[in-house]
Amino acid sequence: MSNNEHTFVSPGPAGLGALAVACFGFAAVFLGIVPVGGLPILAAWLIGGGIVQYTVGVMELKDHNMTGGNVFLFFSAFFMFGAALSTIVKFLMLVGVFGDVSPHVLVEGYCWLAGALFLTVVTPAYLKGPALLCVVVLLVDVILWLIVGLDLGILGASYRPIVAYLLFAAGAVALYLAGAIVNNHVYAKTVLPIPGPIIK
Repeated sequence: MSNNEHTFVSPGPAGLGALAVACFGFAAVFLGIVPVGGLPILAAWLIGGGIVQYTVGVMELKDHNMTGGNVFLFFSAFFMFGAALSTIVKFLMLVGVFGDVSPHVLVEGYCWLAGALFLTVVTPAYLKGPALLCVVVLLVDVILWLIVGLDLGILGASYRPIVAYLLFAAGAVALYLAGAIVNNHVYAKTVLPIPGPIIK
């Protein structure tokens, strides 16, 4: 029996897939094509993604992956679970469950400010990982800073489509990377190329 028979392989591809689901769902919202009735459905999908990303984060930390473990854990909490709860609360406000109270996203602007700062300060660590993963993180950096600007009222609504298309781009790169990691592992050769790190 080999030493590797009962160990886990990296769940990173599942985490990247979950990130793509969230990116595509948020992109549809930022494009304005999701009516109020779609918000609880988005929240449900985000909860599913949160379960995946929490699992990935814990397993990556167990495998001593400081960067990936912490970022996936952070994303599971705020990009997934926190965003799901926020989406549900906004829906309840919009349909009048709390009376004449409407969503006020200013507080989320400050929360996303901390999230954008967190991801930005850990981004240099991704320069030592696969270049495509670094691209995903850089795209999400830009997205978060734009969301901060929108929620704080610094940027106007004309930036919403820009956020949407950047979300689609981040999700697409994440899906390619997930597919490349899985197929290259299964076939034990380069089926889909993954560029090496920017800094070795």
